Amino acid sequence: MTIQKFKLAAIIGLPLVLAGCATNTEYSAGDAGFTAVEAKVGAGTAKRSVWIQNRQQAEKAEAQVKALLARKSVDADTAVQVALLNNKGLQAAYADLGDASADAWQATMLLNPTISIGTSGIGAPELQAYRAIEGLITTNILALITREKTIAVADARFRQAQLAAALQTLALAGETRRAWVETVSAWETVTQLNRAQAAADAASELAAKLGETGAMGKADQAREHVFNAELAGQVAEARLAARLAKENLTRKMGLWGANAEYRVPNRLPDLPKALSRLDSIEAEALKRRVDLQMARLDLEAVAKSYRLTEATRFVSDLTLVAGAETEREREDGGTKFETTGQAELEFSIPIFDTGQASLRKAELAHMRAANLLAEKAVNIRSEARSAYQAYRSRYDIARHYRNTVVPLRTKIEEEATLSYNGMITSTFELLADNRSKVDSVILTINAKRDFWLADADLMTAIHGGGEAGAAAAAGAD
Repeated sequence: MTIQKFKLAAIIGLPLVLAGCATNTEYSAGDAGFTAVEAKVGAGTAKRSVWIQNRQQAEKAEAQVKALLARKSVDADTAVQVALLNNKGLQAAYADLGDASADAWQATMLLNPTISIGTSGIGAPELQAYRAIEGLITTNILALITREKTIAVADARFRQAQLAAALQTLALAGETRRAWVETVSAWETVTQLNRAQAAADAASELAAKLGETGAMGKADQAREHVFNAELAGQVAEARLAARLAKENLTRKMGLWGANAEYRVPNRLPDLPKALSRLDSIEAEALKRRVDLQMARLDLEAVAKSYRLTEATRFVSDLTLVAGAETEREREDGGTKFETTGQAELEFSIPIFDTGQASLRKAELAHMRAANLLAEKAVNIRSEARSAYQAYRSRYDIARHYRNTVVPLRTKIEEEATLSYNGMITSTFELLADNRSKVDSVILTINAKRDFWLADADLMTAIHGGGEAGAAAAAGAD
């Protein structure tokens, strides 16, 4: 007698039917939803971002960078665009978006069924007339029941990763703009100190000649010489600060080699004729801040995870085994077939673990996300108000130096020159007035620098990308 037994899981037809459901092609697309990142970045910076994934894209981006750097000097907008095209750290961060896309894509796929095959009656002479072959196919029913909830959680995390990529891009844009302002301001300071150095050199040389004739005492000569020496040290410090500031800008733009030999303007742009009026700065920030949108998505994802925990609280593993068993029996020269159906349901009994701990953790995670969202909204309102106050005040301070302090110093210098021509003012008084004017000009440069930094911070406060935003993006990874 030979008996051949084979189990086929009828439930395998259910996954095949469900597999016909449409999969979100955005997850499996090559750009992993990067279009949404481009839109956010374009709204916040008016610049184009690109995710380089192949050699052709890399060559195209490199050509664009070279074309931008070929200009006479690199302005702030050009520096930001070069950074968005060329910063390798930003390109590495975009890989996190690809990971989230792959996770969401994986969530849309059904679990593969488990297949096991076995046989018995091998090598036993008395059982040569008997053979048994078993095949078993199982599938996780609970995974099918909770599939939509699982996909919803993965989708929320994917949207959050898109916003995290946009936030990191905005952060780099803001840092690059600030680095450009610092660099240009530093070189403008060097220019003014060089002018003061020329005046100090003249005063020191004159003091030496007067000392030779006995018209100036040694103490007075020493005062002029030490001022000249101290100013030379200040010029050296200013040059070093300018070079270091430019290196920081170079790092933000991801440049090296010949590309690092770019030029920047030798003075900051003039103050705008009028300020941007933002009567609803808080509402604007709440509407546009990318990190706030991330916090909302985090709460949404946690809420969906909470509902998924509720759905699997009592039953954490539910497996269905179903199929048919066919027996073939050979007897008296004839063959007899008999087929019977078979089904098994396997699940864990929640006797010891009722899922209360998991449910409590999910509840606390939801409460935490809700409170963090509320805190984020409060902080964003405050940041927007602070940034706008600094923007307006820095503008007023810079205008004060430009319209009041520098003109008064210029007037003093002009009057001193007239007095000197009339032999009323001494040479050293004239040189001292020139040095004082240079000090006022440097204060004016610093005030103008602080305004343009406040202008960059205002854009960051509205769209996101500051230190808080960078921390939020890092926490989303």
